[in-house]
Amino acid sequence: MSVGTTITTLINHKDNTKKSDKTLQAIQRVGQAVNLAVGRFVKVGEAIANENWDLKEEISIACIEAKQAGETIASLTDVTKWNHLESDGQVTILTDKTGVVQAARLLLSSVTKVLLLADQVVIKQIVTSRNKVLATMERLERVNSFQEFVQIFSQFGNEMVEFAYLTGDRQNDLKDEKKKARMAVARAVLEKGTMMLLTASKTCLRHPSCESAHKNKEGVFDRMRAALEKVIEIVTDCRLNRDTDSSSVSIFTGIKELKLNMEALRENVYFESKENLSAALEVILERVEDFTDSAYTSHEHRERILELSAQARTEVQQFISVWMQAQSRKTKSAAEELELTVLKVSHSLDELRKELHCTAMQLAADLLKFHADHVVLKALKVTGVEGNLEALAEYACKLSEQKEQLVETCRLLRHVSGTEPLEITCMHAEETFQVTGQQIISAAETLTLHPSSKIAKENLDVFCEAWESQISDLATLLREISDVFEGRRGEKYDHLSLPKPMKNNANLKSVKSDKPDSEEQAKIAKLGLKLGLLSSDADCEIEKWEDDDNEIVRHGRNMSRMAYSLYLFTRGEGPLKTSQDLIHFLEVFATEGLKLTSSIQSFSKQLKDDDKLMLLLEINKLIPLCHQLQTITKTSLQSKVFLKVDKCVTKIRSMMTLVVQLLSLCYKLLKKMGNDRWVSATNKDAMDGQT
Repeated sequence: MSVGTTITTLINHKDNTKKSDKTLQAIQRVGQAVNLAVGRFVKVGEAIANENWDLKEEISIACIEAKQAGETIASLTDVTKWNHLESDGQVTILTDKTGVVQAARLLLSSVTKVLLLADQVVIKQIVTSRNKVLATMERLERVNSFQEFVQIFSQFGNEMVEFAYLTGDRQNDLKDEKKKARMAVARAVLEKGTMMLLTASKTCLRHPSCESAHKNKEGVFDRMRAALEKVIEIVTDCRLNRDTDSSSVSIFTGIKELKLNMEALRENVYFESKENLSAALEVILERVEDFTDSAYTSHEHRERILELSAQARTEVQQFISVWMQAQSRKTKSAAEELELTVLKVSHSLDELRKELHCTAMQLAADLLKFHADHVVLKALKVTGVEGNLEALAEYACKLSEQKEQLVETCRLLRHVSGTEPLEITCMHAEETFQVTGQQIISAAETLTLHPSSKIAKENLDVFCEAWESQISDLATLLREISDVFEGRRGEKYDHLSLPKPMKNNANLKSVKSDKPDSEEQAKIAKLGLKLGLLSSDADCEIEKWEDDDNEIVRHGRNMSRMAYSLYLFTRGEGPLKTSQDLIHFLEVFATEGLKLTSSIQSFSKQLKDDDKLMLLLEINKLIPLCHQLQTITKTSLQSKVFLKVDKCVTKIRSMMTLVVQLLSLCYKLLKKMGNDRWVSATNKDAMDGQT
């Protein structure tokens, strides 16, 4: 029995009711439990108040009220004060019922007030975090030197991790499925955009006069800003005009609302006007034109859709006629005729929806099958490396055609998706194909103009991976839409096609274990995001080195690439698929780490004693972590697998933090060593000249 229910029972008891000693002890325990729970709640509230001076007074007052209410309830349920023992060993309860009622109401009011104020604190934290990210983004956009970019991007990465933590918790707390889906989409754009921003910015810095590189970079910044604003709209509950625009209503939603209104007319013939019903149907049929006007809809499907649309219009007109008669006749036969016409309209609308569903699903399935091998993306990569501008124009045109097909297909799928979260997923896919398609073309153009540029090639790879990932998500989306249409899924369930913080439970196919709960998923996702940013930091440090064949650079780059693979694993992507893949990965990563430390030790022999000691101290931090990782791989991953993944990601994150520090330190010492040698040689030449 809950505390609230117990208090209600106590409030509703009959006056002078006799209770046994056992019952009295239970009542006292409940009162004490309520008081203790309120005490813990108040401590949390006071801690929040101390950290937020602008709300401290309001929160403190509410906490005091809650504490007083808890103490009052404990006092009123204290059996030691009930000294009316009867001859039969029972006690007559003389509780102050009015006092208990007042205390319970005060408790509910004060706790609600604290929760609302605490929610304001969370919103303020998210808004503040967003503002910090925006400010750093503006600095990144204006930066002109690579060294300055590395420093600012490191700060940006930390701020993005903080923002991801706050918004991830908020997403889990949201009850509205539509808001939750919108938040997931916005956070996915920001997460993937962080990696795109890195490579696009590096390409701009390396090729500052390249117009296509700047266009590519601007696209990333614009989309990330829009995603940041979308998050704030959700957490502050600001509704945009486009959310209520009738033109944005899907065919599925329009049909659903029309059928509900017609059902209501069976109970009350004056519930709706005929003008509203006719207008609702015309809105649906106007949306149907998206299918009939599409160049990708087959002739057979188009003819069938037009036929069913005409039939639906006829049935609705017939219904309106019968309905108007039912308003005046009000007889049993009129009601039965109205019932029959409602069923006919419902059937014709269902048939139309079924045909639209088949059209969109077949078009999408054919499109995915045709583009499964990503021929155009591969051709663009080859064209870029070859520097072939003529071939670039040809394949850019083909990608634009493919993009338009996918965008229109996503628009049609939205009409038949079946749930609001899936509608939002379709809109996200449509926007992603639209934006990413243009960015791939600009990245390919940059590489074609600078075919030997490693950074431009890396940038094109990142955008192509984003495209391929969205194609994969679209295939998942088709399965989910089909499940909803066939009744295998309801309105509320986790949509796999929605971007998630972590999907690695799908990767561990050979492991028999319970799926992680949302808290565990969020924890691994946060660790993974930080790991991805550390991989980017390592790449930034490696870019400073002029000698790509240097052993330190080679091993550092290998570790950075492997860390990025593990980051992809936490998202359910990349080459790592099973637990055996993960075990092998950890073994290789640990070995690569030891090779890096060995190379740095060799380098340290060329340094002066002070510098050598400083470098060796850093190396000695990394070596034990490599050995610990080797020990982890020897432990079976068959039990508590998600705790092991958590532990592995944490360990590798610590190792990558040290790798970034070591790469930076080695580069500085290498430059210092070169300068010392130059100064020494200069002094020697001067002395020789004097001689």
